[in-house]
Parts: sequence; C-alpha cells; structure tokens
Amino acid sequence: MPREAPSAPDEATIGEAVYRRIRTDIVFGRLPPGQKLGLDRMRATYGASISTLRELLSRLASEGLIVAEGQRGFEVAPVSAGDFQEVTSLRLLLEAHAMEASFAAGGLDWEGGVVAAHHKLAALERQLLAGEPADVELWKRYDWEFHRALIAACGSKALLQAHAAMYDRYLRYQMVAVVFRGGAAAEEHRRLLDSALARDSATGRQALAEHLDNCVRHVLGSGALDAFTAGQAGEAPARPPSPSRRTGRKAP
Repeated sequence: MPREAPSAPDEATIGEAVYRRIRTDIVFGRLPPGQKLGLDRMRATYGASISTLRELLSRLASEGLIVAEGQRGFEVAPVSAGDFQEVTSLRLLLEAHAMEASFAAGGLDWEGGVVAAHHKLAALERQLLAGEPADVELWKRYDWEFHRALIAACGSKALLQAHAAMYDRYLRYQMVAVVFRGGAAAEEHRRLLDSALARDSATGRQALAEHLDNCVRHVLGSGALDAFTAGQAGEAPARPPSPSRRTGRKAP
C-alpha cells in the first residue's frame, strides 16, 4: 500500500516555532531594544500570519520582552540601568533559593552534571581568555547550562520555570553589552563549582551574589547601554556605582 503523505504542521506547531525564533532573536539582541516590530515585515521574516504574530507578540509582552503600544503596534522592550538591576535582583533571589535546595538534595548524578557543565564552560572561557575566536552565543549557552545544572535538583518545576524566564531577561542585557570579564568571571564560576561539590550553600550564595553584582557593574561601566537609553525620558546614561571595580575586557 502507498504510504500516506505526511500531514502539514498545524498552526499551533508553526506558532510555537515562530515564538521561539522571535524570543531567541530578542534575547540574543538580533532584535535590539526599542526596535519597532512591523507585522508585515515580521510576516515576511518569520513566515507566520498576522493574526498568529499578534498572538505571539502579546505573549512576549506578558514576559516583559516586548512592549505593546496599543494602536501603534509592538516594539522590543527598552533597556535601562534600573531595569537591569531589578532583573538581576530577582534572578539572585530565585537562583540562590533554588541552589540551596539543589545542594541539599542533589546526588551523584547531579554532581556529575554540574562538573560536566562547568567543564564545557571553563573550556570556552579559556578560549576567550587566550583571545581566540569564539561563538558568543555558545559561550552564553554553556553559561546557562552550568547555572541550570547548579539548581537542577531543587525539586520545583515552577521555580525552575521562573528562574529560566528571569535568566533570559538578564541574558538580554549581557548580549546587548557583549562583554566578557575575563579571569574574574572564570574564577567566580570555579567558586560556584567548589561550593556545589562541598554542598556549601552559604558560600555558594555569596559567590553568586558577587558574580551577578560584578557583571552588572561591568555592563554598566562599559557604556554599552548608553546608545539604547540616551533617548529614554528620565533615564540617565548608565554608569557603575564604583569605577574602581571595573574588570575584564570585551569579548572578541
């Protein structure tokens, strides 16, 4: 008997794929902060209907990645020093709580996952430190995999989902700035690894807080947000609280 022709993907499947593409393009800065999202142009780029795009953009607006402007349409959410600091505080709150639970509950398989994730991240960080060409998106994927591995045994799906959403909002700022803090960041990741293997949640929380705080200072100190915030009412150019603590260099 002849085989049946494969069925075409339904609208829901297409919509989910387009949603992931748009979301990734926003998080990784390919759709920059403040960019207007014309539906006709997006239909040509992403291959989805206008009605599907409206639904997806409204969904992304609920996640804080897009701003809905009523009759004027949609635009990529703006960035600011204040928002970055707030996003970072929320990420720290979620990740530190999940990390404590994960350190307490994780077994040998969890430890193996943490070590493996750190190995990949550390290898790419050594490549960046050596000045060799590196895929920035791959670097940030390995960074995500390591931080995710640290909290993977927390036992709460809702907590993991909330953390993932906040991590992506934090990551967008890193991708806009495209900065690598050099050996300081690599050492902070090593401290997180050591605290995980020692099941020392107090040290891990301190290391995480310093890791995120130093990143915020570096991003704001780089001036990378200035081009996006200069035209925003009431938003002064981003500057770090303490210039003396700037470290690292831009990634290749």
